[in-house]
Amino acid sequence: MIEGLISTIIPVHNRPLLLGEAVETVLVQTYSSFEIIIVDDGSDDPGMPASLADSERKGDGKVRVLRQSNRGPGVARQHGLENAQGEFIQFLDSDDLLLAGKFASQVAALADDPDAGVCYGKTRFVTATGEVIAPWRRTGERIDSMFPSMLERRWWGTSTPMYRRLLLKRAGPIEALSNEEDWEFDCRIAALGVRLAWVDEWVSVQRDVADNRASACGSSDPEKLRDRARARELILQSALRADVSPSSPEFQQFIRYSFLVARQCAAAGLNDEAEHLVRCLHEAAPRALMHLYLLAGRWLGFRRATRIAEAAHAWAKGSASRVDVS
Repeated sequence: MIEGLISTIIPVHNRPLLLGEAVETVLVQTYSSFEIIIVDDGSDDPGMPASLADSERKGDGKVRVLRQSNRGPGVARQHGLENAQGEFIQFLDSDDLLLAGKFASQVAALADDPDAGVCYGKTRFVTATGEVIAPWRRTGERIDSMFPSMLERRWWGTSTPMYRRLLLKRAGPIEALSNEEDWEFDCRIAALGVRLAWVDEWVSVQRDVADNRASACGSSDPEKLRDRARARELILQSALRADVSPSSPEFQQFIRYSFLVARQCAAAGLNDEAEHLVRCLHEAAPRALMHLYLLAGRWLGFRRATRIAEAAHAWAKGSASRVDVS
């Protein structure tokens, strides 16, 4: 491990033009001690070889290209992490951008707070139609620890944080999941009780690019739903290890939305995954509705139980909207 060095890991699959833009935002950083590790995740776009070669040429020795068969961004990030030499780790998706002062401000913040394991700053989000949301999610707030807030949702983007390498070693390898692997990894880091450092500066830009994102169709694709169910189970384990209170609003919201993921699994025919996830959720935070769902699933089948649950939910929402509160 090289002290002061930032290893920037960029997984990419068939995005030659976007990759060049992402790499360029690293090369223009005001902080000069960095390396870029591009992990080509089984690209078959004819423009990729030239884009990768161009990135290596512009990097002037700072860029390395690794290659693997197409196994998804989580596996690609882990491959890059295993080859990184830096004291600090920056993950960057190929469709996102870093702002020029990011490295300098975040390394300085971590130097000022040796107990902090992660530093983040303000991020802008640009929608596919060009709308700018700034700051995005909770990146404009000073938050001292990742739990319980990270349990409610992943409130930063992949480009936002910078991690100490030793912290990631403690957390273990990134799971080989096709969906929500980044959130699961952050929650595993959160379970270590990590302290956060925050810089009141714009550090990155997340972009919603209108192409086939790895996380697309996460509520209907069976393979991705299977991985989401597994990610939710692992996130729940991290929250329990960290003693997050099951009565906290963040925990309760996680339970609600994870129950929805379980019902989506059942609708896609993943009965075992649906049942297992609901049992885990119910054990952690018992609810009558989940208990009834498990009973109905056992006797009627989980796909049918899901249709009944969704109909009941729609009826309850409609009834609530008709209540006269004047």
